[in-house]
Amino acid sequence: MNRSVFLHKHFKLFLFLLLIVFGSCANREVVLVSKDNCHVRTSFGKTKLVNVLEAAGYKVLLSDSMLQNSEVRTIIIGQKEDEFFKTTAGIEVNLKSEGFSIQSENNTITVRGADATGTLYACQELAERIQKEGKLPEQISINDQPEMVLRGTCIGLQKTEYLPGRHVYEYPYTPENFPWFYDREQWIQYLDMMVENRYNSLYLWNGHPFASLVKLADYPYAVEVDDETFKLNEEMFGFITEEANKRGIWVIQMFYNIIVSKPFAEHHGIKTQERSRPIIPLIADYTQKSVAAFIEKYPNVGLLVCLGEAMHTIDDDVEWFTKTIIPGVQDGLEKLGRTDEPPIVLRGHDTDGEKVMTAALPIYKNLYTMSKYNGESLTTYEPRDSWESIPRAMSNLGSIHISNVHILANLEPFRYGSPDFIQKSTQAMHDIQGANGLHLYPQTSYWDWPYTADKANPRINQIDRDWIWYKAWGRYAWDCRRDRNEEIDFWSEQLAGFYGCEKGSNDILEAYEQTGEIAPKLLRRFGISDGNRQTLLLGMFMSQLVNPHKWHVYSNFYSSNGPEGEILIDYARKEWNNEKHSGELPPQIIKEAKQHGRLAVEAIDRAAKHVTNNVEEFERLKNDVYCYNAFANFFYEKVNAAMWVLRYKYSNDVADLEKAVPYLEKSLEYWKELVALTNDTYLYANSMQTQQRRIPITGRNGTNKTWTEMLPHYQNELDNFKRNLETLNSGGAAGAEIPVLQPAKVKVLNKGVKTYSVVPGQKAYTDNNAVIEEAAEELNLLKGVQFSDKKQQEEGTVLQFENDKPVKVVVGYFNTNSYTALRPPTLETNAAANNRGQADIKIANAMRFSGLYPVNIYTYHYEAGKNELKLGKGRVLILGFIDGENDIKVHDAGISDKNDGIPVDWLFY
Repeated sequence: MNRSVFLHKHFKLFLFLLLIVFGSCANREVVLVSKDNCHVRTSFGKTKLVNVLEAAGYKVLLSDSMLQNSEVRTIIIGQKEDEFFKTTAGIEVNLKSEGFSIQSENNTITVRGADATGTLYACQELAERIQKEGKLPEQISINDQPEMVLRGTCIGLQKTEYLPGRHVYEYPYTPENFPWFYDREQWIQYLDMMVENRYNSLYLWNGHPFASLVKLADYPYAVEVDDETFKLNEEMFGFITEEANKRGIWVIQMFYNIIVSKPFAEHHGIKTQERSRPIIPLIADYTQKSVAAFIEKYPNVGLLVCLGEAMHTIDDDVEWFTKTIIPGVQDGLEKLGRTDEPPIVLRGHDTDGEKVMTAALPIYKNLYTMSKYNGESLTTYEPRDSWESIPRAMSNLGSIHISNVHILANLEPFRYGSPDFIQKSTQAMHDIQGANGLHLYPQTSYWDWPYTADKANPRINQIDRDWIWYKAWGRYAWDCRRDRNEEIDFWSEQLAGFYGCEKGSNDILEAYEQTGEIAPKLLRRFGISDGNRQTLLLGMFMSQLVNPHKWHVYSNFYSSNGPEGEILIDYARKEWNNEKHSGELPPQIIKEAKQHGRLAVEAIDRAAKHVTNNVEEFERLKNDVYCYNAFANFFYEKVNAAMWVLRYKYSNDVADLEKAVPYLEKSLEYWKELVALTNDTYLYANSMQTQQRRIPITGRNGTNKTWTEMLPHYQNELDNFKRNLETLNSGGAAGAEIPVLQPAKVKVLNKGVKTYSVVPGQKAYTDNNAVIEEAAEELNLLKGVQFSDKKQQEEGTVLQFENDKPVKVVVGYFNTNSYTALRPPTLETNAAANNRGQADIKIANAMRFSGLYPVNIYTYHYEAGKNELKLGKGRVLILGFIDGENDIKVHDAGISDKNDGIPVDWLFY
């Protein structure tokens, strides 16, 4: 035996004997027994336990071997297979991955994990109990293990707006873009929060991170940052992965496909991302080598792959995943000499996850799938239709499926912390979706990490403000079957500790639970989308309530995001026809939301007098509760107004419209109350401040992001309604006059192209006999471009043209879910769907064809020059060109609406 080792061991024994002789009467001495060369995670847990013991007044002696003395408290720490436990009596337990057991017998406590992470969690559990009780427990018996395999949080390396000269998701890792990324103290705080809540995976989201983190010999020009920043990035990513590993956390880097770095694109004269771009060998080689270099350089990492949004076809998705991404990972592992497989997570967004996984599983086993839980919002713990079938299908493929609580567009920016809603949602992930993993977005301000939207100096960090969000999801990802009554006691105790108000903590919990129902219920029953193009808490316009489909309701939204029920337009039709109603109804939901708001205010007011800790934060929480109440009242009044307007759709009785006026006026009063509550407390409502935000109104250039900015729009809506109502009462024309669109001078460059007038009797296709039966008069002067119907469906549509002045291309999308028709641009699946202002319908119900479907009008803006409009596969109409400065007033031409009463949303324009 090495002499130093011999002396070290005997010196520890000598200290221990002295401890027995001189301190046997003390009760604040404890021996920790564990391996000297234990796993880094075990060592981390042991260190935390030692620190807590010493803070509690214990003198701690560390040993690597058992010491035979029953009078001294001993804690044995290790994994279940360690030698220590083979000679130590105790309850034998069957632990699965990351599980642990803590058992006491006489003066010995055994702390064992199924693996190193389980041992870390066991140390943490014991430390928490010592902190709570101020001493080692006399008796303890715990066996615990997680339900969910992966329990992760995410951070976006993305910003509230686009960088100059770049597109969506393109954000290099630099101190200018993300100063917080280089703050080691902040990372430690965040990782400590994660391990405290037993999260074991951290997802970093970015469009193309590789050009900030690795250099390739074959593509040296692809790097997006300077040498100094690159070195910083290497150090920081290494630091993050090392510190995460200590805490049992996998770092999983997310990226989109196909996106390349800006320098790479410029070098080769291509775009950084292009929806219609096919796979080419150059980009595949660059990406494969980027992935390989990343895996080789950062060992404790995984990948989250988003095939959708910038890929061309599903077949391309399969090829890219199996022939570029997975081989890249395997190349990196081969260079490291590793035979294990780091996790690769396939995001089932805008792709066919089942088809991709079927092809991938034979060549790579450690695969996971991921899909959104309620889209990009939180709406229900009863998901149905696509939010049941899609994740369930992927979970049946034989790999672990992860449920992604994504964006939370309907919760921004107010505080949300309903443990009951969260627990039921986690149960739904297991029972309805078949998921066994959690991927959690920040509760608000994803695009503004690490700050919240609160107007405070200094800015408030999300993990400080939203601690209950992270704690609740982590708690139920570990075990979602906890007894509800015990959970009420648990959360009341947590809130009592945070706010120093044991007597009022139940009321704070009640306020959280009541406000936790408002946004989910209102969005699922009245919203346009579960995506981040809608900011619910900025309200909705009347036209969006009385004619939602004009605003392009996302496919399957109403059938997926909550219990069965009726939307407002269907409810109004059934009411008029005296038909039987079923499920969750609009009047029911607005009454419930109003009651939730009232009960929450009453509860938070009762709690206020008892709060002694974190008083400023309590006042912010209280203000949020008041905001939710004002919003619920605003919505209640507005929906009541909409019901009278929809009744007029069938009655044609102006008296019904007059009954809507006081409700609409009252809704504006509540909005003014909301303005007063938020004006000095919030910087914004939504953290993504780009043209992707469309409902209730565009967010282009960072506009319309506060309640104050929305007030004149809602005032204008009321004024327009009153003016149009006056017109009806005086016998005037129904609706404002819509000007006829004047064609712009454009040279179409497609060879052999033919045009047609957009008037009844004309054919839109060279090989389809369908003719226009009716068209909105404002389209009649336009000249449409004829295409082959067959080629559109098989090859897509490419329109090449030259224009001296800016123009807008007028495009008609068929209002159908038929596979023959091209889907209109939608921000839910294509983040570039509004780069030319094309995301919204400009004229709803604008045309009717024989044998085809109703047509809605969109426009694409182009600057002067030679241009190309490239659309995907499917039937679509190119109806002509108008001046680029011509803004079509959004309206419903009513051509396809005659079987369901008269159009009514013109009343608000």
